[in-house]
Amino acid sequence: MTTLERISDYLQKGRSAKVKEAVEQALEENIPPRVIMDKGLLDGMRIVAEKFKIDEVFVPQVLVASRAINTGLQILRPFLLAEDQVSAGVVIVGTVKGDMHDIGKNIVHIMMESKGLKVIDLGVDVSAEQYFNAAVENNADIVCCSALLTATMEEMRHVVALFNEKNYRKKVKIMIGGAPVSQRFCDHIGADIYTDDAVEAAMTAYDICVKGVS
Repeated sequence: MTTLERISDYLQKGRSAKVKEAVEQALEENIPPRVIMDKGLLDGMRIVAEKFKIDEVFVPQVLVASRAINTGLQILRPFLLAEDQVSAGVVIVGTVKGDMHDIGKNIVHIMMESKGLKVIDLGVDVSAEQYFNAAVENNADIVCCSALLTATMEEMRHVVALFNEKNYRKKVKIMIGGAPVSQRFCDHIGADIYTDDAVEAAMTAYDICVKGVS
């Protein structure tokens, strides 16, 4: 098993200390930090996300995996920042008003940072006005709204409506996600993008900011 494969394996098992050791070894082997992130950490998290979607792993396993990837990213961050003097783009993330769940939002935050995006995390219980003000103040490219409850996902409609009202939709994309959210709901409220896991959210955001994918 290669060092990158071990990083992925340890991450899937949530073994943060082993992830740290393997990432440090990969650096000693002169593997580029970006490769360590993409082929080690992100590959491992992709597998966890896929298993979560088909109920092979559950929230506790996702949580320990997210802690493990964060451990690895903390080591790589100085090297990645040295490579990326300018961020790939600016993304606002938050859990919508009335919803206090942050597991999914936190994982999205980690995934997006790992792609070189600057992430402004507004936390939980975020109002439409807070999303809008943060987007304007930070010249954001994307606003990401998360919800875990069916009752709070309707708040995403208010976010879209406010950006429409302020005539700001041409300047920012609105991405939505969370357990009760679907592509159909995204289309219904007029949001721009729906993704069903953190890895896809990060990849999509990167493509929008760097490659200009609409």
